Amino acid sequence: MDRTITRTGTYTPFLIHAALARAPWRLLLLPVALLAMLGYALKLFTRARLKEINQHLLLGSEISRADLEPVTASFADRVMRLNTLPGALRQIEEDRAAGRRLVLATASYRLYVEAIAARLRFDDVIATNSILGLDARVTAKIDGENCYGPAKLRMIEAWFQQQGIDRSKVHVRFYSDHASDAPVMEWADEAFATTPSPKMRALAMKRGWPVVDWTA
Repeated sequence: MDRTITRTGTYTPFLIHAALARAPWRLLLLPVALLAMLGYALKLFTRARLKEINQHLLLGSEISRADLEPVTASFADRVMRLNTLPGALRQIEEDRAAGRRLVLATASYRLYVEAIAARLRFDDVIATNSILGLDARVTAKIDGENCYGPAKLRMIEAWFQQQGIDRSKVHVRFYSDHASDAPVMEWADEAFATTPSPKMRALAMKRGWPVVDWTA
């Protein structure tokens, strides 16, 4: 999703949006979040742990679904209004018109991705999940794997099994801007490098994947 359908990333903007909506004082913790990003860059902890830390700082250790819903709804509306790539929207509509099943597989959190996917009229979502606490409260802890890199392919394959889909009997198209998705690109029947990062562009040239520009 991030930089494939959207122009920019969505996770940090979502956390800032949520802090502004629910507890503006949490924005004072942004310098701590920046320090956490530095720690990740120095490989002191994983990308998944970075997500957990920043969610804890800007959204809190847990939140009820009822309190979360208006925040995710307003953020999804903002993404649709200000942060989508025109070419991506056209391709989504083209694939829908062709009768394809649309699945959004993203490292972003399901807690806000589902609202965006609903507006884009995706059929299914595979995303980073949150552990649910008492009374189904959404916590800052990741449930399972961060849906990124090789883990994304594992989660897609697990979804196929859960849905009872025989991989050998379906044709899979996959679109991505980022080289971290190379495992899924190689697994797919058709792979498209969409508005790619420099590393993804170089990999697409090497693998023979079509390169498309969705900015216009």
